[in-house]
Amino acid sequence: QVQLEESGGGLVQAGGSLRLSCVASGRTSSFNTGWFRQAPGKEREFVAAISYFTAYTHYADSVKDRFTISRDNAKNTVYLQMTSLKPEDTAIYYCGAAAMWSLASQQYSGWGQGTQVTVSS
Repeated sequence: QVQLEESGGGLVQAGGSLRLSCVASGRTSSFNTGWFRQAPGKEREFVAAISYFTAYTHYADSVKDRFTISRDNAKNTVYLQMTSLKPEDTAIYYCGAAAMWSLASQQYSGWGQGTQVTVSS
């Protein structure tokens, strides 16, 4: 069973940047990893995902060309580099692990507590 922990969130002005980290502990394995976010009153939505072996990536249209997902398997860590942040990016950001490639949150597990990203105008 893999457990993930998110960090790196904070308060940033619109147009700024943040880098989020997702560190896996416990029984780490070759899981695909996804970043999701959830704003108050909204459903958890897909942000980005990366495969384990080939580092294939996919992004939500809302963050494409602004966010970059990457991973360092030796450190059991996945990153989400966020640039050109917008107020609409404000949310709690979570990462999860999936045995099979998926963009659906229900296929992921091992969620951490999330990390808050707040983007001011």
